[in-house]
Amino acid sequence: MMTRSPQGRTNRLTRPSIAVAAAVAVTAGVVAAAPDAKTAEPTPKLSLIAASTSVTLDSWKDDPGVYLDLGTYLTSENGAFELKVTRKSYKDPVVATQVLRNGKKTTNKALPAGLVKDFSGLPDFAQVSVTDAAGKTVLKQTEAFCPNNASGRIRPEAPAKSKYPQSCPVNPFTLGSVWGVENGWASNTYAGHYSKPVQLAAGTYTAKISVTKKYRDLFGIANKPQTIKVTVRERSWEEEEGAAAAPRGAARKSAAGHQGHTGHEGHGQAADAPSAASGHGAHAAHGAPARTEAPATRTTGAGPTFNVGHGPYPPAPPALPWALKKESLQRQAFSAAKVGDRSGQTDGSRQAPGAKPNAKRPTGKAAVPDVPKPDLRSLPAYGITVSDGYEEQPGKDYLAFSANVWNAGPAKLVVDGFRSPGKELMDAYQYFYDAKGKQVGYTPTGTMEWDPRSGHEHWHFTDFASYRLLKADKKESVRSGKEAFCLANTDAVDYTVKNANWHPDNTDLSTACGQENSISVREVLDVGSGDTYTQDLPGQSFDITGLPNGTYYIQVLANPENRLKETNHKNNSALRKVVLGGKKGARTVKVPAHHLVNAN
Repeated sequence: MMTRSPQGRTNRLTRPSIAVAAAVAVTAGVVAAAPDAKTAEPTPKLSLIAASTSVTLDSWKDDPGVYLDLGTYLTSENGAFELKVTRKSYKDPVVATQVLRNGKKTTNKALPAGLVKDFSGLPDFAQVSVTDAAGKTVLKQTEAFCPNNASGRIRPEAPAKSKYPQSCPVNPFTLGSVWGVENGWASNTYAGHYSKPVQLAAGTYTAKISVTKKYRDLFGIANKPQTIKVTVRERSWEEEEGAAAAPRGAARKSAAGHQGHTGHEGHGQAADAPSAASGHGAHAAHGAPARTEAPATRTTGAGPTFNVGHGPYPPAPPALPWALKKESLQRQAFSAAKVGDRSGQTDGSRQAPGAKPNAKRPTGKAAVPDVPKPDLRSLPAYGITVSDGYEEQPGKDYLAFSANVWNAGPAKLVVDGFRSPGKELMDAYQYFYDAKGKQVGYTPTGTMEWDPRSGHEHWHFTDFASYRLLKADKKESVRSGKEAFCLANTDAVDYTVKNANWHPDNTDLSTACGQENSISVREVLDVGSGDTYTQDLPGQSFDITGLPNGTYYIQVLANPENRLKETNHKNNSALRKVVLGGKKGARTVKVPAHHLVNAN
């Protein structure tokens, strides 16, 4: 049983679920007319707007706290608002550049040094203050802004889809990201997971939201704060139960911050995660008032929806028309969502299915042509913690961690598995493509195996990566038993590399790993994306029960047997230093900073 999680911080590391984003409902009255091509400014015009003059927020007695999604958005006109965020290495700071496009001409404007410190968004972008009915200020805070937040069009002739990724990554070892608000679009300024819920008693309030001065000056944003009437209502699930037949336990899973969706046993869906048919939408069908969803854990940034994750999630509304003016119409748009949409996917599209494998296994002579190939690289381990052996191995100590192998390109990794009738293993083949995407070669590359264990139940590609604990002299001490993987694009590691795909298809296991009766499976690791696994159970994590205290290195090694063809086999290993201490049953681990990255 294995769990994927890029941001685990507890002994039980979990895979993050999709963040819950509000739908965009922008009124026509605040939308400026499309600029004339002859007089258009070469820089985008950014504006802060509000979708509504009032919002109602819920505070639950058994889970107190109000999430301040006030429905404010940053619009971009006269062109797209685009930022390129990179770091040369983990020894170098994160730098941000604004990309300005004027026809075929592209210029870059460096943002002030130190303004952006990571890849999660622009820090201290929005200023939020809340006053109560008596005029007393009860809250004042700033929030970060991810331009890739849930978004939608604000005028009918705007591009049908945004070209930008739909989340900002927070993997501590991200190398490059692209943020943007498409021309004629608006992005939610709500910080979601990045801001904590606030304590507000039931009652009426007035919220004032503005862009902080440093960003108004930097991007030429007018100082036009938005004022929102806020009604906080206190609710109790016990009180709601009497009016509906929804099971309390199931409803809690659906409503309490997606906790039922965050874990994945064996890189699969958590055992207690509801199915697509029994999730958020099904609970609403029982007649109980829908409970306000709390933002879930941070995104790793690779998903084609607002945040990446595996498994079913609450529905999002389809594209909202630009002329949405009345609150009644707004409610109709919200209720129009169908189960199966994904959070933040407000352009009306559905998640594209994973690329389908070839109908038949390849024929003819295998060949490795001289065409672009993938470049597999490993990130240093993170999410490192000590855990016990749980019920499986009581009395033992284990070192748990998260590991990621990513593809620096310039070509995606494509592996197909083909099953011979009656055989337990699939034969795996790596495919190669020319610059136009035409398949021009293939080579055998091992096997795929079906993992029947509860919580797994998908096909694994063997020998994709290896995890080893090395002694201070870099000699192997312990090896993880996990060496077979289902590939999925879980993390946006560097979307600035050549041919990076900002909208990879197979970001979740339902599109990537097949079923028990599958005759063939295609697994893809796209350019710029990586695949995170969390090793937190015995057999996958390192058994450190009998190891002496001292310095060790966690090695993440991609393509350990060199079965996959790639452009460079010399950058497949990454080391992370750890220092073990404590006594048996109470072992400790210290994780020194990896150059400038100070994350465990």
